Amino acid sequence: MKKVIMLITLTAMIILPLMQLQAQDFKADDVIGKWNTIDDETGRKKSVVEIYKKGDKLYGKIIKLFRLPDEDPDPVCDECDKDDPRYNKKIVGMVILEGLEWDDDEWDDGKILDPKNGKVYSCKLWIEDGNLQVRGYMGFSLIGRSQTWIRVK
Repeated sequence: MKKVIMLITLTAMIILPLMQLQAQDFKADDVIGKWNTIDDETGRKKSVVEIYKKGDKLYGKIIKLFRLPDEDPDPVCDECDKDDPRYNKKIVGMVILEGLEWDDDEWDDGKILDPKNGKVYSCKLWIEDGNLQVRGYMGFSLIGRSQTWIRVK
């Protein structure tokens, strides 16, 4: 029992300062700028998204696509819902992040569109180790998918 308590105390002494350091390093405007999106299945760079503020909310639009030779170089969102104003519109220039709000240590309560399948998900983002963590989910954030985006240099 004494060893368990000592192990828990030691773990807390290591993890808590790291969590505080990470939280202190991340400010709301740190996410603003251009980010390379990375496909979480293939590891391939997919696009550049420019994240910007409009009022007190956060948005992001695709400004460049990295396409393979056999892919359409200028695709449209033909998988978007027909009621979505982005349906059949060009993906380059398309706003895919919408309405995120700052919530103490992350941007939350927004929406993200996956132009590949046309689905819109709830979204939140935060910076971890200098990279942008983007979490899309339906319902609860525990059930979803995350990607790591890398800042464009």
